[in-house]
Amino acid sequence: MKTIISYNALSKLLLALSFVFLSAFLQHAVAQEVITVQRAIEITLKNNLQVKQSQLNESLSEENLIQSKNALLPTLSANSGYNMNFGRSLNQTTNELLSQQYSSVTAGASAGLGLFQGYQKVNQIKQNKLLLDADKTNTEKVKNDLILQVITSYLQILYNKDFLVAAKQQLAVSQQQLAREQQLLDAGNKTLADLSQAKSQVATSELNVTNADNALTISYLTLAQLMDVPPTTSYRVESPILANYDKPVVVYKADEIYQGALSSYPDIKLAALRTEAAKKGIDIAKGSYYPSLSFSAGMNTSYSSGRERGLLVNGIPTTEPYKFGDQFKDNFGQGLGLTLQIPIFNGFSARSNVRKAKINYLQNQTQEQLAKNNLNKVIYQAVADLRAAEGRYASTTKAFQAQKDAFGVIEQRYAVGLVNSLDFNTSQTNLNKAEIDMIQARYDIIFRAKVIDYYLGQPITF
Repeated sequence: MKTIISYNALSKLLLALSFVFLSAFLQHAVAQEVITVQRAIEITLKNNLQVKQSQLNESLSEENLIQSKNALLPTLSANSGYNMNFGRSLNQTTNELLSQQYSSVTAGASAGLGLFQGYQKVNQIKQNKLLLDADKTNTEKVKNDLILQVITSYLQILYNKDFLVAAKQQLAVSQQQLAREQQLLDAGNKTLADLSQAKSQVATSELNVTNADNALTISYLTLAQLMDVPPTTSYRVESPILANYDKPVVVYKADEIYQGALSSYPDIKLAALRTEAAKKGIDIAKGSYYPSLSFSAGMNTSYSSGRERGLLVNGIPTTEPYKFGDQFKDNFGQGLGLTLQIPIFNGFSARSNVRKAKINYLQNQTQEQLAKNNLNKVIYQAVADLRAAEGRYASTTKAFQAQKDAFGVIEQRYAVGLVNSLDFNTSQTNLNKAEIDMIQARYDIIFRAKVIDYYLGQPITF
C-alpha cells in the first residue's frame, strides 16, 4: 500500500513539474519580442560600434574646429620667480662687489596677439568646418550601409520562413503519400519498390525541412549580430504584407536615379566635402609665403633683499632697508611691441608644402570622380538587376502554376494506377523546386527595389 501511495505521489509530482516546465516554455514563447524591420534598424543604429566610432570622430573634428577658432584669441601668461644668492655679488646700492647673501623676487605678465599670418588661421577654421561636415556625412553613410544590411538580413529571414513553410508542406504531402503506399502494399496493389520510392521522397522532404530550418536559424543569428544583441536573444520578425511588392509600380530610369543620387548619396557628399577641405589646405600652405605681424605687451617688477635706499641723516649719507612694497612699485615697468617677420628663405619648405597640398587636392578630386563613376555603375547595374528580377519573378510564377497544374493531373492519374511512383515523385520534386524558385524571385524583386530607394536617399521601409 505504501508503494502505491508513493507511486501516486511521484506521478502527481512529475505531472506538476511537467506543468511548470510547460508553463515556463509557453511564457518564453509569448515573451519573444516581435521585431519589425523599423525596430531592427533602430536597434542596429543604437548598438552598432561602427556608428559609435564614427560619432566619436565627429566629436574630435568638432573639437578641432573649436580649437582653431580659439586660436584667433590673444595669449596671456604670468610669471614669478624667487632666487637666493650667496658669495660675491654686485651690491645694487653701492655698485661694489661684496660677499653677501640676499634673496630676490621677480614677477611679470605678458600678452600676445597674431595680427596677420597670411590668413592661415581663418582658412584653418574653414577647413576644419568642412572636415566636420565630412565626418557627419560619413556617419550618415555608415548608418545607410547598416540599414541596407539590415534590410538584406530581414528579407533573408522572411525568405527562409516561407521556404521552411513550403518544405513542411511538401513533407506533409510526402508522408501522406507514404501512408497511402503502405496501405496499397498491404492490399497487394503496390510493390516494395513503390514503397521504397515513397520512403525516399519522405527522406528528401525531411532533409529539405532540416536545411530550411538551419538556414532560418543562421539568418536570425546574422540579424542578431547586426543588431549587436546576444545570440541567445529570443525574438521573431514580423512578416509584412508583401502583396504590393510583387512588382514595383515605379518605372525607374537609371540616368534620373543617378542625377538624384549625386546630391543625396552620402558617398558622393563625403568625397565632395573632402575635396573642398583639401582645396582649403592649399590656401593654408600658401599663407607661409606672406609676412606675419604680431603684437605683444608685457609688464614686470622685482624685489631684492640686498638692495637698500640711500638717504642723508643730519647731512651724513646713510642707507635704510628698501621695503618690498616700495621696490615692487618703483621697479614696475611696461612695454608694447610689434613684430614683423618676413620669410626670405626657409629651405623651400613653404613651396614644398604648397605642392603637397595641391597633390592632395588632386588626389581627392580623383577620389570624388571615382565615387561618381562607381555610383553610376552600381545604379545602372541595380536598375538592370531590378528588371531582370521582374522578368524572373514573372517566369517563376508561371512555372510554379504550370507545375502545380501538372502535379494535380499526375496525382489524379497516379491514384488510378496510370502513373508509376517514380513519375509521381519527379512531378512532386519539380513542384517543390518551382515553388522555392518563385519565393526566391519574389524576395529578390523586393530587395532590388529597396536598393534603388537606398541610392535615391529615400527611407527604406515596408
